Amino acid sequence: MNVFKRPLTAREVKEKALSLGAELVGIADGSKLNTSAVTEHDGGRAIVLGVRLQAGTSRILAWNDRNKYYNDELSLTFLEELSLELVYWLEDAGYPAIIVPPTHVDPWRYEGDPRKHQEPLISLRHAAVEAGLGTLGLNGQLITPQFGPRVLLTAVLCSLDVECDRPMSEALCLGPECGRCLKACPGDVVQQWDRDWDACDRYRSPHGFAQLSEYLGRVIDEPDLQRKKDMLRSEASFDLWQSILRGAGVITGCRRCADVCPVGADYEPLLKDALEAIPEDTPQKQARLRAMIAAEPAAAYERQIRWIGRRPKSG
Repeated sequence: MNVFKRPLTAREVKEKALSLGAELVGIADGSKLNTSAVTEHDGGRAIVLGVRLQAGTSRILAWNDRNKYYNDELSLTFLEELSLELVYWLEDAGYPAIIVPPTHVDPWRYEGDPRKHQEPLISLRHAAVEAGLGTLGLNGQLITPQFGPRVLLTAVLCSLDVECDRPMSEALCLGPECGRCLKACPGDVVQQWDRDWDACDRYRSPHGFAQLSEYLGRVIDEPDLQRKKDMLRSEASFDLWQSILRGAGVITGCRRCADVCPVGADYEPLLKDALEAIPEDTPQKQARLRAMIAAEPAAAYERQIRWIGRRPKSG
């Protein structure tokens, strides 16, 4: 029975999300996502929400600048709060809903190795593509027409009978012919339409669980008592403590690949003058890109064409 449910349209849902502060909103068909990993009852639609990263922090070149970590954490907090407001609004209309944050992973899937990449219960970048917000790029990150990859995402699951958005058919990423994400990557983890996620996590979460467990192991193993105390009072301990307090450096971290991407209406007016030069570029990286161009279309691209989109044929 729908006695307590107020009819809603996709337009009304989007307008509400935008009024709460979301800058991107799209609706994906839950049957095309792994929503059952979260809920068996209310995953018919995934309302994907996005806010932009702050341009001022993108203009800071150092990948490990703590100001960037902290500002990104504040943006994520804002996104989570507006997602919660949307959930309450939906439930007031009679539709139970649940938030899927970008930081939540299933602890039951943890295999005892803190160095191994943990996937979220639902891939928000793929959900965003299904919701028509953008396409995946060379390194697997979401790219949007408005802000390139400089966005944070959440999703709200809810079984609304509303129209879904369609994925974009044309690729936004310029591919290895551009390769700026690969050139700027401090860990050199960008692959051809993929990335080394385990290695990337060392940069994306520089004060995360892997670093914490390794550091505590070194403290425990240190035989000298005074040295052990010095380690506990060190800058490394302070960084880990501060990151645990707010998540800065744990749930936020390196995003140089996103900063330098030239796609997005924001790049030319807000970022290009500070980011056009890429100091991390090397002849070795340029050689890798030339090899990628020669190997196009890559098998990884063919497997993911639904989410990357069609690319113009070279030559």
